[in-house]
Amino acid sequence: MADGAARRKTQYRRRLRSRIILAFVLLGMGLTSLFAFATLYLSDKVEEQTIGRALQRNVDEYAALFAQDRSAEWAPLNDYRAIVYGPTKRGNVPPEWASLPTGVHIIHGEENGEPFSYRLVVRKDPEYWFFLAQDLTRVAQIRAQMKRALTAAVALFSLFSLLVGWWAASRVMSPVSELAQRLRRSGSSSDPEQLAPHFAEDEVGQLAEALDDYATRLTEVVQRDREFNADVSHELRTPLAVIKGAVELMLSRPDIDEKTRARLLRIQRAEQQCTDLISALLLLSRNERGRGATDVARVAEQLLDAHRTQLGGKPLELRLEGEAGHVIVDAPEAAVAVALGNLVGNAVKYTSAGEVVVRLLDNAVEVIDSGPGLSAEDAAKLFERGYRGTHAEHSQGGGIGLSIVRRLCALYGWDVRVMPGDTQGVVATLTFAPVGGDR
Repeated sequence: MADGAARRKTQYRRRLRSRIILAFVLLGMGLTSLFAFATLYLSDKVEEQTIGRALQRNVDEYAALFAQDRSAEWAPLNDYRAIVYGPTKRGNVPPEWASLPTGVHIIHGEENGEPFSYRLVVRKDPEYWFFLAQDLTRVAQIRAQMKRALTAAVALFSLFSLLVGWWAASRVMSPVSELAQRLRRSGSSSDPEQLAPHFAEDEVGQLAEALDDYATRLTEVVQRDREFNADVSHELRTPLAVIKGAVELMLSRPDIDEKTRARLLRIQRAEQQCTDLISALLLLSRNERGRGATDVARVAEQLLDAHRTQLGGKPLELRLEGEAGHVIVDAPEAAVAVALGNLVGNAVKYTSAGEVVVRLLDNAVEVIDSGPGLSAEDAAKLFERGYRGTHAEHSQGGGIGLSIVRRLCALYGWDVRVMPGDTQGVVATLTFAPVGGDR
């Protein structure tokens, strides 16, 4: 679990670093792309307004000159073609030009299977029509070169933004990573290391100071909890030891009647149950695993014997299936007794008639009853602390028994499942960790 949490923290730091880098890359790419788009847009506008107007002015000037001198020559640049059509030559005007009004037009066509385009300036006087055509092939080539240059600039600036983002993310995340490493190292000690002195008085330093304060308060709470558990355990064990000794002394007397003996045996079992519960809770409070070699069959038989004496007139059969010594658990007997005892106790409590069977399996034990069954809501919340099932209205208990079972399973690497039976009742399965296995 600790390794999983560390991996999740590492992945989160990587995601945060990646987000910083991605932000720089997107910013650089966005700004350069916007600049490239603006450059192309402005170049088109400038070309349209400057060159188009210049050509229009050229046509107007020549038309004015031509009106004065019919022999005046029209000599545009190399990429231009100038044509004048008189009244008798209107039939020679290309069809795509004839319908165009006075002004500047962009004409797209195809020549020898190759697409081409040109700008056409049209001036139509009452007698003469003037046409000035500009070949846009070189303009298109220049525009294509400009696009390639701008694309390269976008790519270059994006790469530069990536490098800057990588450097900035490393700078930003370096103190955070160091804080996480120091926090992880200090977590293995009961006296955590102070983090704030190792960082500057910035946001990370404030976070380290807050973590120091939280760790101090948490350590105090844990220490008080441990002292309380140790004190309670010690103070409860003393009267329980007195009760145990007194019961054993009274049971050793030959003159007591059977009714008194039965009551003393019940007191003895209750004392043992309290002792086991205190030991299990002490293990949970310390979060440490006790060792042992507990025979589950022997513990189950003791639990069934204890419940048989408390049935009264309840028509319920309690039996054990399996051989003694078949399931051996590396844990104290108290932990096994508390975990299995809660499952058996619930089965006996909620089964009014029929049977409760404790069945030993390979490295597991099942508790099967013939009670009212289990609803879907109960199955989802059964191991929550304080939750009492839908059939617990008239029964005693605070709903913490199965919560203790879940915590013991988490401590020892066991697994517990409670499911509805095939036809009726409930099947509770407690699976133990393999002896000597990875837990």
